[in-house]
Amino acid sequence: MGIRKKTNKNPPVLSHEFIIQNHADIVSCVAMVFLLGLMFEITSQVAVLFITVQYNVTISANEESVVNHFHYGLKDVATVFFYMLVAIIIHAIIQEYVLDKINRKMHFSKTKHSKFNESGQLSAFYLFSFGWGTSILMSENFLSNPVSLWDGYPHTLMPFQMKLYFISQMGYWLHTLPEIYFQKTKKEDIPRQLVYIALYLVHIAGAYILNLNRLALVLLVLHYFTELLFHVSRLVYFSNDKRQTGFTVWAVLFVLGRLLTLSLSVLTVGFGLSNADQQGLDLANGNFNVLIVRIAVLATICVTQAFMMWKFINFQLRRWRELAQPLKPKKPQAPKTKSKKDKANGVNGVSSNGADSPRAKKEKSS
Repeated sequence: MGIRKKTNKNPPVLSHEFIIQNHADIVSCVAMVFLLGLMFEITSQVAVLFITVQYNVTISANEESVVNHFHYGLKDVATVFFYMLVAIIIHAIIQEYVLDKINRKMHFSKTKHSKFNESGQLSAFYLFSFGWGTSILMSENFLSNPVSLWDGYPHTLMPFQMKLYFISQMGYWLHTLPEIYFQKTKKEDIPRQLVYIALYLVHIAGAYILNLNRLALVLLVLHYFTELLFHVSRLVYFSNDKRQTGFTVWAVLFVLGRLLTLSLSVLTVGFGLSNADQQGLDLANGNFNVLIVRIAVLATICVTQAFMMWKFINFQLRRWRELAQPLKPKKPQAPKTKSKKDKANGVNGVSSNGADSPRAKKEKSS
């Protein structure tokens, strides 16, 4: 993320600088339009599509209790769009009231300023997503019963918390696309950000559409924990470059996270779904349990994990090289030698600044 300089000059309305400086207010007004739409009967039906979670299915657990579940559909696109606007607003609040104040106190360089903003934003998101995802895993007993990751597939029905979690995840990663423009990201950083944004969207949306939401939730919580540790370690490093213990702990957990991700994916998709009762492609019932889909899912996960390990190895090698390089001692500055012109002026009795040299003064006094 680039550095946004606040100036007293008011840029022209609807100019690039005007939109960048006031994008949070503009987006807040757009979101407020949807909220105000709930107050009028004519527009309430449209506003509900954007604000509330759609496709409610009521299931009677017994004669006294009723459970609400949800499935996905095209109307979710509108809900994802609204929560993308919410993510932009929250992003601006964290940037202005937290990160910018810390930046002014720490006086970071331009490079550290950009990385600090990125780690600060992602740390807040990963912490929130990890905590929320863990609470869903505990309430649905997915950790205590791993068989539930593939048992009863297709998992077309989701509890409210799980569906809202995936909607929020897709909304957040979509909001990072306009943030590239709003934050004035450097051109050399744009390809890197587009790659990891695309990876998140493909994996989350793919699991959501293929009804692999339970496996995706477990893998996201696992991945978010390691990423949270990395960005917190980087924030600590920026405050004091001697504190690098967090990177060592992160390196160990990162490798373990990749192994667990591959193990759970192969166990769920390769063994669990291949032996499931419902086989075949049935778009109406949301069943994608066919060989070609299972191979595509496993191939995508394996390629992504290999790519992440490759980036991880390059990062570690670069870090070890930086630590191995000894500090170069500063060379003592050599005394300045007089130029030929200065010597000539000194001999003739005139110094370089136009005044008489000591020799000329002595001759005049004699």
